[in-house]
Amino acid sequence: MKKYTIKDIAQLAGVSKGTVDRVLHKRGKVSEIALEKVTKILNEIDYRPNPIAKNLKSNKIYKLAVILPDAQKDSYWEPCTGAIKEVESEFQHFGIEIKKYVFDATETSTFIKTSLEVIATLPDAILMVPLFQKEASKIAAKCTENNIKVSTFNNFIDSSYSNNFIGQDLYQSGRVAAKLMDMLLKKGTIGIIHIDEDYQNATHLQEKEKGFRSYFKSLKTSDYKITTVNLNYKKSEIFNASIDSFLEKNPNINGLFVTISKSYVVVEALKEKANTIAIVGYDLVKKNIDYLKQGQIDFLIHQNPKQQVYLGLSYLVEHFLFDKQIPPQLLLPLDIINSENIEGYLT
Repeated sequence: MKKYTIKDIAQLAGVSKGTVDRVLHKRGKVSEIALEKVTKILNEIDYRPNPIAKNLKSNKIYKLAVILPDAQKDSYWEPCTGAIKEVESEFQHFGIEIKKYVFDATETSTFIKTSLEVIATLPDAILMVPLFQKEASKIAAKCTENNIKVSTFNNFIDSSYSNNFIGQDLYQSGRVAAKLMDMLLKKGTIGIIHIDEDYQNATHLQEKEKGFRSYFKSLKTSDYKITTVNLNYKKSEIFNASIDSFLEKNPNINGLFVTISKSYVVVEALKEKANTIAIVGYDLVKKNIDYLKQGQIDFLIHQNPKQQVYLGLSYLVEHFLFDKQIPPQLLLPLDIINSENIEGYLT
């Protein structure tokens, strides 16, 4: 297949090279007649610009920002840093600059403050975790006002200002957790435990609980009672007391569904009772893995935050460098982890 140059296109269209350049790069004034001539030739030869050459010639530095919760306070987010480094390494010769910004996942105000600081730097794009639905939607809208592309991961927000979402179907993950619990118990009382997040403003928790409850509602016969509790984990003593209080009010609890990555704090609060209560939770943080191997956590659903960040950044980078379209949504598989297959996920 012949590679056409700007000179070739100009000769075929009967216009100057400057006119072709202006059409290709959408800059400067071009008459309607000239535009029609050049467009006709481009369609006939199926012209595809060389995105690498285009980027190297422009010497443009694309600035990307990643806004996520502080891994020092929740180790679930630690793998995200590795994903950022991988993308930086892969595209280091293409003028890509990636900066990470963190906020406290328990404080809405820190998310707003951090996000506004990032917007003030005017990056080309932001990849963020929209933990707080209302505030994240407002931040996404402000990004659009400033011509900043927005991609989200881990948590979905229903916003026309977000360019894409990468994560899992959270409603379906709740149903998967329910199916696992049903396999473990067959009947009984189940507690849904939300930890450290404002449930009313946290759609990811709401979707997981909706999915979980919907599974049991869909059963033709069901001998289950389901109850929900929202707890804070500031100090272990206070949290342990909250778990004790919950169990006193619900003495017949047979299983617990923990909707975030902190199943391990529940195990530690339960102490010896953890051996008699089925636990289904999320994520491969170290303590969860330890308790999974010991049999005190039965199943974990792997959300793979590293893969989410890697794909989110890669889509943005390839969009800017190679004009690739960003998919509106990518849902990752729901990996079910138990003590027998955990080793395959630790390599």
